Amino acid sequence: MTDRLPYAVSMRQLSFRLALVALLVIGAVPTHAQRDSLLVTPAWLAAHLSDPNVVVLHVGDEAAYTAGHIPGARYVSLQQISAPPSGTPPLSLEMSPPDLLRTQLVALGVSNDSHVVTYWPKDSVQSATRAMFTLFYAGLSNVSLLDGGMPAWVREGHELSTAVPPAKTGTLAPFTPAPLVVDAAFVRAHVGTPGYVVVDARDAAYFDGTKIGGPTDHPLAGHIPGAHSVPFNQVVTSDFHLKPAQELEALFAKAGVAPGATVVAYCHIGQQATTTLVAARSLGHPVLLYDGSFEDWVRRGLPVDNPSKK
Repeated sequence: MTDRLPYAVSMRQLSFRLALVALLVIGAVPTHAQRDSLLVTPAWLAAHLSDPNVVVLHVGDEAAYTAGHIPGARYVSLQQISAPPSGTPPLSLEMSPPDLLRTQLVALGVSNDSHVVTYWPKDSVQSATRAMFTLFYAGLSNVSLLDGGMPAWVREGHELSTAVPPAKTGTLAPFTPAPLVVDAAFVRAHVGTPGYVVVDARDAAYFDGTKIGGPTDHPLAGHIPGAHSVPFNQVVTSDFHLKPAQELEALFAKAGVAPGATVVAYCHIGQQATTTLVAARSLGHPVLLYDGSFEDWVRRGLPVDNPSKK
């Protein structure tokens, strides 16, 4: 009897793994599992800072990093993990080609077996989610957001450091980008298509056409025709924690996003949209980023719907 016990245990493990694979295939992984894979708490991070495979990235404000950051965190700006500007005029933010992105990530100590945790220093959650989405684009799956960012870390009584960790080169195999980024042609073809919902992640005033502009000046006010509004600043709480699942479900349902629908998001330049996409992914939705976003759309002379003029 005892010599059969390991077999029984392994069979139970195998059954569990097969069931999990089945859930992944049909897209029915419980919402809490999706959410738990995307977020870590300050308490979890404090307990795992010394883990050899944990890489912590402070994204955004270098002055804030110099003043004090999570111990062991490495500073990274979005420009360090984005494509060099190209075109006349260049788009503000674009994913790097695979070979360049691999070089950029290994310089930050990122390896294939890394658990990368991104955070922001003040109130720019969209910087950390853009970095997070870039890592997903590079084919890395073990990527998390520090829920609440550095402010939550400090509020919970954890210390900051001014020490810069020694340089470390990661080991990252060549990769084919994950199919997470789309262009204007894809967006035009999928607006109103069953199973897809295009969402505008900018502040509602931009969507409504009552406000114009953004990180770069846009000559037109309004939104992509057929898009729905799910502002990035509405999927987080006032202290920048991801809102509870029920509240997120209500936000996306109001925008016409049915369970299981693919969410295609855009914003000004492809940064704020990643926060909305992380929220959608936490609910189990397949997600796609229109990387050029409204900046690219307007430059192409494509139609814009302006509700404020109606």
